[in-house]
Amino acid sequence: MRIEWILCPFCGNKTRLKIRDDTVLENFPLYCPKCKHETLIAAQQLNLSIIQEPDAQTRSR
Repeated sequence: MRIEWILCPFCGNKTRLKIRDDTVLENFPLYCPKCKHETLIAAQQLNLSIIQEPDAQTRSR
């Protein structure tokens, strides 16, 4: 069983979390203590993917 650190997608540094082969994450808010970015990620079998959320748009009346 492999265990790896989750790396920040912006700065590439280690975060405070580790994941294993069998870890499954969906819509997980990943926070980087160094660059102070928070990103939604999904992880399955040590593969991370960034979840892009559309920017909030104002509604015109």
